[in-house]
Amino acid sequence: MEEKAHETQARGSQDRERTPEDKVEAPPPDHTLDAPPDVLEEDALGDPVYAAKARVLNKAIQDIGMGRYQWQLFIVIGFGWASDNLWPITTSLILPPVASEFGPQRPPYLTLAQNIGLLIGAVFWGFGCDLFGRRWAFNLTIGITSIFGLIAAGSPNFAAICVFAALWSIGVGGNLPVDSAIFLEFLPSSHQYLLTVLSVDWALAQVFATLVAWPLIGHMTCEDDETCTKGRNMGWRYYMIVMGGVAMIMFFLRFVCFTIFESPKYLMGKGRDDEAVRVVHEVARRNRTTTWLTLDDLQACDRLAATTNTNNVAAPSAVQSANPVPSRKPTLMQTLKRSFAEVNYTHIRALFRTRKLALSTTLIILIWAFIGLGFPLYNAFLPYIQATRGASFGDGSVYLTYRNSLIIAVLGVPGCLLGGWLVERRALGRKGTLSLSTILTGVFLFASTTALRSDSLLGWNCAYNFCANVMYAVLYAYTPEVFPTRDRGTGNAVAAAANRVFGVMAPIVAMFADLKTSVPVYVSGALFVAAGLLVVGLPFESRGRASM
Repeated sequence: MEEKAHETQARGSQDRERTPEDKVEAPPPDHTLDAPPDVLEEDALGDPVYAAKARVLNKAIQDIGMGRYQWQLFIVIGFGWASDNLWPITTSLILPPVASEFGPQRPPYLTLAQNIGLLIGAVFWGFGCDLFGRRWAFNLTIGITSIFGLIAAGSPNFAAICVFAALWSIGVGGNLPVDSAIFLEFLPSSHQYLLTVLSVDWALAQVFATLVAWPLIGHMTCEDDETCTKGRNMGWRYYMIVMGGVAMIMFFLRFVCFTIFESPKYLMGKGRDDEAVRVVHEVARRNRTTTWLTLDDLQACDRLAATTNTNNVAAPSAVQSANPVPSRKPTLMQTLKRSFAEVNYTHIRALFRTRKLALSTTLIILIWAFIGLGFPLYNAFLPYIQATRGASFGDGSVYLTYRNSLIIAVLGVPGCLLGGWLVERRALGRKGTLSLSTILTGVFLFASTTALRSDSLLGWNCAYNFCANVMYAVLYAYTPEVFPTRDRGTGNAVAAAANRVFGVMAPIVAMFADLKTSVPVYVSGALFVAAGLLVVGLPFESRGRASM
């Protein structure tokens, strides 16, 4: 799929004699001229040298253009998006047959174990990619998921499947915080809308999960009136083998068939300017073009800051990049020591460096938290509300159940594509699309509680799932866009952790609350509406602007 990097060629390209045409142009690309002024730059970053270097790298990536390397990255990054939806759906699909076979007193413990694993994964991989880099996290997350997903197929008891669900979820939890950062940092600013379109893989994963579950779980599961043994209940185990096998194929394609480079802006933020330049040259080579970027282009930002002395604090990259001779590559132990030395609150404090950035970070955390509690509450309580109100779901056949699930899943695909189109419209942008879709998700969720027949329930579920896919598509793209690169993994981790913490609360509520009351479902709808209103207060609109 892709040859390995030729570092000698890349280094030779960066050291060639510069021509007048290679001079860095200060103005941004044409497509950004109509963008709103409230973007994340020096006033929010608090570091004009870093912002200047980020703009130089953005200009270099934009001039290289959307080419072969980015399109291949689009494909393999999509595996992470798919996994983020595929495995939580897997847990919900296997819960009924697992409960029938093992007979646990508290079946929601399986969902609880999953959410705890997702929380650990989001925090560990999200913080880790800002400390150790993006490459290792990118390669390991799906590998961990595949291994424990396959092992889970042989679970001898309920405790074992809960443990394995937590372990595979540690891998799943790291996909979006890491993958979104990697993809965004290699994208030309003219194509950042693709981060929204990536969510089509999230929706397709739901379609795939339903199609696989239909013949396996739908037809190879114990009936309610028979004693459930392992031999009569093999459907969910076969399903786990298929899901684990698919994840293993994804891992193979990522690790063996594709060469992922470390993010150039991450390297720049760590003071490794020479490595950042080499990566940009290698991306250009993969795209069968060249780039004007040299090490001197980045170091000029340090020299300019030193000359003007506009800031008393040196940029993080200034100390190391001031030496024009590339430093010797550190050993593994030196890298580990340096990374662990940075495990402090520096990256978290950076997310609240200025008033506008603090407001943005706080609102994003609240939005993710509200959504993290809203969906699980709805899914846990809606069946009981419908039952108490006399809802009729037809004959309850396997065909009807999976047919409806498939229809709902398929409608999520155009929702993601619509989100990718709306975010580039000047009238809505990221904020308008996110606010409107989130509020509509809550409204349709309220309306679904009125369903008394199978077809009306299907209609409301299609509507809210369509809007929810638009919402998630924009949210997954907007969140990394407004965090600076050097703190992006931490910002993604904090947002994801808030989502997972509140997700952990939902199965706990389901285990101990009165499931026959309608209040939790209405609270869920209110959470979505509240999250949509909070979006209005976000200070940054990232449409048409390159990420910093």
